[in-house]
Amino acid sequence: MYVLLGIAGTITALIGAGYLYQVIGGHRDRMRFAHPGRWVTIGRGCKLYLLEKGSKGSTGPTVLFEAGIAATNLNWFHIQEIVSRFADTASYDRSGLGWSSPCRTARTPGNIAVELHDLLDRAQIKPPYILVGHSFGGLVMRRYALLFPEDVAGVLLVDPMRCEEWPPLNPSKQSELDRGKKLSSYAVPIARFGLARLAVTSLLCRSGRVAKRLAGAAGDGGRHVLGRVTDEVGKMPSEVWPIVAAHWSRPGYYVGMRSHVEAVPDTVREMQDAEPIRDIPVLVLTPGKSTPLSVERLGRIGDNVQQVIAAASAHWIHLDEPDLVIDSIRDMVVTAATTQEAVAAAV
Repeated sequence: MYVLLGIAGTITALIGAGYLYQVIGGHRDRMRFAHPGRWVTIGRGCKLYLLEKGSKGSTGPTVLFEAGIAATNLNWFHIQEIVSRFADTASYDRSGLGWSSPCRTARTPGNIAVELHDLLDRAQIKPPYILVGHSFGGLVMRRYALLFPEDVAGVLLVDPMRCEEWPPLNPSKQSELDRGKKLSSYAVPIARFGLARLAVTSLLCRSGRVAKRLAGAAGDGGRHVLGRVTDEVGKMPSEVWPIVAAHWSRPGYYVGMRSHVEAVPDTVREMQDAEPIRDIPVLVLTPGKSTPLSVERLGRIGDNVQQVIAAASAHWIHLDEPDLVIDSIRDMVVTAATTQEAVAAAV
């Protein structure tokens, strides 16, 4: 009996210590890493984390960045830093991710685009905008351009998510979504009691031995996730790795990830028959390792669309070929500024 009580006491103490480790660590992360940006309340108590860079005195368009499905503003760290030297820029964390509040609506492009519009309005970031979106973020920016075309000077889609590759149009990917939802659900209690913090801090800030052991204990799924994380985050600047670790240590991150994955079928339903963007230049960057979009597919995106093949890239073009993305944004900014000046001169 005493042995059982001792074991129970030890387990309780470890759980309590893990919970305290996570609470203290989360507070320290926020104090250390979130200070460059600000939180903007968009309604119903929802606060979105916004990071602005640039002179804030430019007369040209502001460049807005939208990350992929489970990514945050950190995905654009290097690109935003360079682009801010010639244009005003803004990136943010969607609700449910990064430093932002939990999401209160389904994570579909329409809902997110409305939230982004509210964010820009309340933050007093005036149009026109150059919209830059990667993967799922490309669908968000397409929807934004359809909802608020008068605000948009150009759209850059970095390997945008292809609706035909996901359920319900492609039911074979349902198992992948189910696995993502399951792993996200498992990760919430793991994060709540400090184990996720222990693993990601080991992986991104230390030797990685603890992360490898935990991934091995999780089986093939754990090793698969570890491999993808190592490959993708490894392409990002090393100075953001501790901030990525901070995001991935939060239980709320995995709740937000699950919400995004759950919304994929509704996202596909919303966007598969979306109207094309009209009278706004759109540039699509397609990886050299993917099949180029057909003329018909490009026409469904917009009536003024060009496609450029990023020959040396996989899905993460902005990490594989950042100069291509930066140069594309620069061209759009120059064109938009020239057009804006010509319109002003004619008035």
